[in-house]
Amino acid sequence: MREGWYEYKEIKSYRCHGFVLGNSWGGGEGAYPAEELIADTLPGIESKIEAGVDDGSLDSGMGFEKLIGALMIIETERKIIINNVAYRNTTTKRYYSKGLTPKQKWFLSHNLY
Repeated sequence: MREGWYEYKEIKSYRCHGFVLGNSWGGGEGAYPAEELIADTLPGIESKIEAGVDDGSLDSGMGFEKLIGALMIIETERKIIINNVAYRNTTTKRYYSKGLTPKQKWFLSHNLY
C-alpha cells in the first residue's frame, strides 16, 4: 500500500503456547505443556486450540486419557514495514478453552509459570 510519499505494509501473525489439562490414565487430573500453534488470524488460532482439545492433539506428549481443556497465551505480532524498515509490536492475552470450571482455570493459571 502506498501512503503519500512512503511505502507502508502491515502483517499480523498469531502464536500461542500454554498448558493442557487432562484426565490421567490412573485417575485424577493433571497439566502438561501444550503444543505451540501458529495462525494468520485470531479466530483461526482459537479454532485450532479448541480442535486440539477435542481431538487430543494439543497434548505435547504426556498421553492423557482425555483432554479437558487448555490455558493458552496467545501472542499477537504486528509488523509494520515503512520504506523497507520493519517495526515489530507484540501483545499477549490468555485464552481458556471452553468447558473449564473456575477451579480448573485457577489450577492452570497457577501452573503456567
